[in-house]
Amino acid sequence: MAWALLFVFPALMAFAAFSDLLTMRISNKLVLATAASFFVLALVVGFDIAQIGWHIAAGALVLAITFGFFAAGWIGGGDAKLAAAIALWFGFEPMLPFLLYASIYGGALTLLILIGRRYMLPAPLMQIGWIERLHNEKTGIPYGIALAAAALMVYPASPVFLALVK
Repeated sequence: MAWALLFVFPALMAFAAFSDLLTMRISNKLVLATAASFFVLALVVGFDIAQIGWHIAAGALVLAITFGFFAAGWIGGGDAKLAAAIALWFGFEPMLPFLLYASIYGGALTLLILIGRRYMLPAPLMQIGWIERLHNEKTGIPYGIALAAAALMVYPASPVFLALVK
């Protein structure tokens, strides 16, 4: 049973990445599922109230910062909420590696998309909605992909993962 629980977070991150890629949206339901699953698994692995409180504080801090990024127009609202839900899972200890990976992956993703937008799409690709949307210069960057990739890199060092594999 514990092994099956290890895949909850990766499945949510894969869904977030593909959702953002295909629709340029990260739904509130997905963010809520990510946050709610943390609380369920925290109870399953035996986190005490203090540990859960520190994880809530990490999520709140990231939400405050990313809300500022959203207000400045740097990221989307779904990205801000997803980053906070991921921070809820990680707490403070693995947060720095997560944010570092997210910055690197986000920068690389942005560069690739901006370079790709300089070139005309082949006609058959212009018929595919998500590719056309991704190529459109007026569309943002699906930063949820970078957040999910970074989260998957750091997940094996997360307190929930480590408690599940004991």
